[in-house]
Amino acid sequence: MFRLCAAMSHVFAFRNTQLVALSSGALYWPARDLLVVSDLHFGKSARAARHGGAPLPPYDTVETLLRLETDLTATRAREVICLGDSFDAPDIGAALPEDQLLWITRLQAGRGWTWIEGNHDPGPVGLGGTHLAQTTVGPLIFRHIATPAGQGEVSGHYHPKARLGLRGRTLTRPCFLLDDQRLILPAYGAYTGGLATTAAPLCALMAPDARAILTGPSPLVIPMPR
Repeated sequence: MFRLCAAMSHVFAFRNTQLVALSSGALYWPARDLLVVSDLHFGKSARAARHGGAPLPPYDTVETLLRLETDLTATRAREVICLGDSFDAPDIGAALPEDQLLWITRLQAGRGWTWIEGNHDPGPVGLGGTHLAQTTVGPLIFRHIATPAGQGEVSGHYHPKARLGLRGRTLTRPCFLLDDQRLILPAYGAYTGGLATTAAPLCALMAPDARAILTGPSPLVIPMPR
């Protein structure tokens, strides 16, 4: 049974389903026993080092796996959907250390696991699970990038972040974006950066009454900043 501190999650309705936004940036669907995460970007620091990019702390994949294991333990989810860009490059899965590959395999054990293709990892990832362009579960369709005409759509890709003025300070947090037609998840991976909700692509996709669910220790729901 799903048990999580109410202060660390936010329950909301979307397309006749009851969903839970977790403080980590994961989405949980209790009725389906399904955990959804987006933009894990496993191997981001390794790819940056290999191609001469900006140096990043070499702990991103470990931090992301710890976060994922914590959410799987808390929810006891039996199904997992990864919404694309799970790996930072098409071949990065093969380049991960053996202990990290074994860790992923251990998390998959006994669970249905679907890898949705992303723009960073368009081909099969070479690990267990099913690799699909998109998938439909009940009234919801899961894909990497939102479409203008999407309905009941759950996606990632944009790494949305919201900025909020609070007691004279500016608070910026990754966030879920939600309107009647679509739900966009924040990036789940460590050191992934983000796109402000005020950016043109997000403003064009989301309805005027869209909401942002800010992640962090106490998820907070606000009108989507524009």
